[in-house]
Amino acid sequence: MLSFRSYYIKFTYRFRKKYPLCIFGALGLAAGLAAAGCSPRVDSGGEDARFREYTLEMFCREAASNTVNLHYTLKEPENYGIASPPVTLGSFDVEEEEVKAESENIRQSLLGFSYDHLNTQNRLTYDVLNYRLKSMDKSADYLLYEEPLGLVSGAQTQIPVVLSEYQFYDRQDVEDYLALLRTTGEYFDSLIRFENKKSEAGLFMADYAADTVIGQCRAFLDMGDGNYLYSTFADRVKEMKDLTEEEKSEYIQENALMIRDHVFPAYEKLIAAVEELKGSGKNEKGLVFLPGGKEYYELLAEQSTGSGRSVEEMKDLTRRQISDDLGAMERVLGISYGEAEEAAASIGQESAELILSHLRRGISRTFPDAPDTALEVKYVPEELEDHLSPAFYMIPAIDNIEENVIYINQGHMGNDLTLFTTLAHEGYPGHLYQTVFYESTDPDPIRSLMDFGGYVEGWATYAEMGSYYLTPLSKEQAVILQKNSSVILGLYALADMGIHYDGWSRMDTIDFFSNYGITDADTVEEIYELIIGSPANYLKYYIGYVEFMELKKDWIEEKGEEFSQKEFHEAVLEVGPAPFTIVEDYMWEIDGGH
Repeated sequence: MLSFRSYYIKFTYRFRKKYPLCIFGALGLAAGLAAAGCSPRVDSGGEDARFREYTLEMFCREAASNTVNLHYTLKEPENYGIASPPVTLGSFDVEEEEVKAESENIRQSLLGFSYDHLNTQNRLTYDVLNYRLKSMDKSADYLLYEEPLGLVSGAQTQIPVVLSEYQFYDRQDVEDYLALLRTTGEYFDSLIRFENKKSEAGLFMADYAADTVIGQCRAFLDMGDGNYLYSTFADRVKEMKDLTEEEKSEYIQENALMIRDHVFPAYEKLIAAVEELKGSGKNEKGLVFLPGGKEYYELLAEQSTGSGRSVEEMKDLTRRQISDDLGAMERVLGISYGEAEEAAASIGQESAELILSHLRRGISRTFPDAPDTALEVKYVPEELEDHLSPAFYMIPAIDNIEENVIYINQGHMGNDLTLFTTLAHEGYPGHLYQTVFYESTDPDPIRSLMDFGGYVEGWATYAEMGSYYLTPLSKEQAVILQKNSSVILGLYALADMGIHYDGWSRMDTIDFFSNYGITDADTVEEIYELIIGSPANYLKYYIGYVEFMELKKDWIEEKGEEFSQKEFHEAVLEVGPAPFTIVEDYMWEIDGGH
């Protein structure tokens, strides 16, 4: 057995984005299924057509459940028969019985279809939907354990970004946007009611988490007149050709009033509510110390990763991968980590656009071609660099995948290699590539509304790890740095499980990291608090990544000398976001697997 003390492991911590489409669904798929009118139609005839009509109707209802969901999902909802639903940000007023009843109703509807008479793609959709419904039913027992004010990607930090990227295709979009701002107070009120229920149940966040949330809200308010919700709105309106200069000016003034009278007061009210509730939390440690907390973490780990493994099996998988990575580092003779890092610091400065172009060319031999698409790189406002992820990709509407945006947080870009691997994660062959490729297969639209973080973030982490070998570094230098990055992420995953499942204290966590040469107690304490505030977040990245590695091993074993990386990548990409048990079943059935 390798000694884990053998290597100095460079410590960095990185949380990434959570998809904006996931934050307004009021804690589950059921939130919108009784919502706005829509009348989709598909050609009649056969069980497949009947099933697609059913899932399309479900898609329309869910997409129309709130205005942000709808706008980010569809550029032209009228093409899907969606009428004009009420303008709303959604609500957190969801009850356990409501979720259970809705999931049961949908499951009963699914049973009305003959599974054996569905084609492969529809059986895949059926299985994914059935998995999600079972997961919804389990989650209903733990609604108050959810935390919409998460420290990494909570509503308080995501709403401004989502609003700033809300595209204006016509005058109605501007009107809807301004109406949305007017409802910010209602949305935050429902969020405050939810947090009060958590407090009454003894499930409110730890005091240090509350302080972080308050700080994030304050940072947003402290931008004042320089807040980017002013400038981004003005920029979008000024580009509209069907508005007169006078109309543009009026809209800009109205936006300023909406921010002053509705958005800022909503944040002030949220700050006051969190301050008042601070101290009511009964637990400042891992989930295992809450009633039923261990069972909730088991469910959260399953949902976050999409893995069929138990938490104990995830630990074993993680330790095995760490051991393999350390073994690979040990076999690289004649080069130290410091030398590899020094080489990485001199790989040459390039713009984000040039790096993305280099990455796209570099993956052409081992990944299938993706459709041409447009991409804009933007940068997180300096005032929010401390409160937002290192980078995030904004998912385009499914009927407008030509428009893509990646945000870079320059405050977290330590060096050129960090930028390179981050852009691989967010761009090629990561999130952007996976999203555009999958949408080009014309999947059932309902699939776009179901979030499987283990697949999505696992794929992007797999892409990031592979990108080290596309840099100008030597293979040996790339191995050292890539394996180091993988080990670090594995340690975070073990810490996540240790804290929330095994009940590690702060000192336990500090001792754990010190065994790997990471001895900065303040930094480890910061990680401890981030893991407390976002349980199982690291698992989706690491376990998802390793699950892809395990699928690849299975593919190599089955294909033998006929193994093709491009064929494997095509197979798992065409299955699309799903639990890994389903990916494993279907990757052999789609075209890339023949």
